[in-house]
Amino acid sequence: MAAEKLKKDILNKFPQNVSITLEGTPQVTGFMEVTVNGKLVHSKKNGDGYVNTTEKLEKIFAAIEASLSC
Repeated sequence: MAAEKLKKDILNKFPQNVSITLEGTPQVTGFMEVTVNGKLVHSKKNGDGYVNTTEKLEKIFAAIEASLSC
């Protein structure tokens, strides 16, 4: 899944209180970090990995939902 499409999909489902940072890099496929109300819920840079399956995207959705319900 391309980073810009992922960002769009996440923000379409969660338009408020979610921030997504994309960082392109020449050596790797880049980095994506997802934060909810200032809490980091996904970071490729910190080991959460490249989001290339529906299951990984659903894991991010679940983490966002859990953070929003707190």
